[in-house]
Amino acid sequence: MIYNALTQMKAKNLDRGKHADGQGLWLVKKNKASGNWILRLVVGGKRREMGLGRWPDVGIGEARTRAQGARQTLRDNVDPIAARDKARRVVKRTTVKEAINGCFEARKAELKRDGDAGRWLSPLNVHVVPKLGKRAIEDIDQHVLKEILEPIWHEKPEAAAKALNRMSLTLKHAAALGLNVDLQATMKARALLGKQRHTVEHIPSLPYAEAPTFYQWLSTVQGVSALALRFLMLTVARTSEVRLATFSEIEGDIWYLPAERTKTGQERRIPLTPEALLVVKAAQKLSKGDHLFPAYRGRPISDAAMATLMKREGYTARPHGFRASFRTWVEEQTNTPFEIKESVLGHTVDSEVVRSYQRSDRLEKRQELLRLWSGYLLNVKEKD
Repeated sequence: MIYNALTQMKAKNLDRGKHADGQGLWLVKKNKASGNWILRLVVGGKRREMGLGRWPDVGIGEARTRAQGARQTLRDNVDPIAARDKARRVVKRTTVKEAINGCFEARKAELKRDGDAGRWLSPLNVHVVPKLGKRAIEDIDQHVLKEILEPIWHEKPEAAAKALNRMSLTLKHAAALGLNVDLQATMKARALLGKQRHTVEHIPSLPYAEAPTFYQWLSTVQGVSALALRFLMLTVARTSEVRLATFSEIEGDIWYLPAERTKTGQERRIPLTPEALLVVKAAQKLSKGDHLFPAYRGRPISDAAMATLMKREGYTARPHGFRASFRTWVEEQTNTPFEIKESVLGHTVDSEVVRSYQRSDRLEKRQELLRLWSGYLLNVKEKD
């Protein structure tokens, strides 16, 4: 068996090729001036080669020392190649910002329009990332979360709660990556922050008894905003659904809302009453493009357009509040089943299992209810 066959001078004079030093240590020369040290081992019954460094940067003595250490590791039943690679690996700590972005990417398919509106990220980007974004996610505990959320816990309770909930999801995502995070950090932070001092503030709505008078006055008002608000009242659709409505979405007396424009992420058919179709006809005279209710240069009216109209007339109620006006009227003035009342508002009323069997969207029943609502707004008495 060969032991320490090479010397510094001999290694220097050797030509290109593989040259044994002994006990599995080889000098593999690319040319006369450079090469690499290789140690041949049998790991798990398989022959492996372990690089020990470049020659002549790593001299013979150092190569033999490294080879001896690898053999000792192998005698301890540890793969020296795997152990060396693990020790060499530079561990890049995942930052809070990276973890948040990773969590968001993983959840995009569950969010409306893949989360492109930015609402999921917004509480984190405003209240968490500026202060914690560069810190390692593994360093986040309840005390850190309490410190950044305490100033807004009572002042901006909804934003604070959303930020904390989404940090919980982020920590779960980080744990799934194999990172050593505290999954209970958000729960502990909530305990430290205590119960939020706030009352839920509902969007102001007009009492349904005043809705007919308001609608009939609104019918006398000129302009796109007034038409949009009438359409909103007649369909009880959401403000964003109305202001972004297009003529191409309307076929006959049905307004087809694509899934990407609904809150539930499911396509909706909204029946249009004769009064709603009159609004559409009036909108055609004012619009030069596809949007029913355009502002300047054909773009849809802004979020504030309808609200501004109401505020200018001294109303504290807001456009979205007409959904509550309608829902209260239905509850107190009709015997409409719960599923129909909620379906008109675009709420999901059936479980996923029920939906897989019950495939009707209750169009005819919703159409009848909206017809009654339209008649109520127009002060039209139902015939016996």
